[in-house]
Amino acid sequence: MGALMAGMLDTGLFLAWTEGAARAVRLHRDRLTGLDAAIGDADHGTNLDRGFTEVGKALTEWPPTSPAQVLVSAGTTLIRRVGGASGPLYGSLFRQLGKSLDTPVTLAGFAAAFESGVQAVERLGKAAQGDKTMIDALAPAARALTQAVQEGADEHKAFERAARAAEEGAKATIPLRARKGRASYLGERSIGHEDPGAASAALIMAALAEAAA
Repeated sequence: MGALMAGMLDTGLFLAWTEGAARAVRLHRDRLTGLDAAIGDADHGTNLDRGFTEVGKALTEWPPTSPAQVLVSAGTTLIRRVGGASGPLYGSLFRQLGKSLDTPVTLAGFAAAFESGVQAVERLGKAAQGDKTMIDALAPAARALTQAVQEGADEHKAFERAARAAEEGAKATIPLRARKGRASYLGERSIGHEDPGAASAALIMAALAEAAA
């Protein structure tokens, strides 16, 4: 697990996050692929599993010395190694998050950088909350994290609140009609299915909360 020293978020925390995300994606790979089979290309879990495996290899081969390096390396690897839309989208999230971090990394600084990362995904995907995409999990997580910081929550509680908001956001995609991506081609038939991108985003946020526990 990563260390949380004197309110600062260290490199170990972010390495633990990427490792935890890889484990979560591998564990839920078939579920994510099943969700994608209903409204997409049936490859979301497989692609993400391969991508986070490659992230682990990259971080082992070129050990990072800062939180920013962890995140930028992870993002770059996801962009290069993951097929479909999820690679560029998650890659943009991590790269922008890493590039926006100040040193040393405080919880407030991370919350602001995470918001910047979510905005990068919104711009790239041309999506907003309610479109039935990963934004439906990421945007509530960013708001919950910012609110937790404003209320003086510690790292563990703040990340737990962000993870819970992401999970609730993912479940809230079930009754939505998709307005972006391949799922949008299904029209009314996309209703009743959880968005696979939102589901994977919830897993990734849960991995952050676990890393900070």
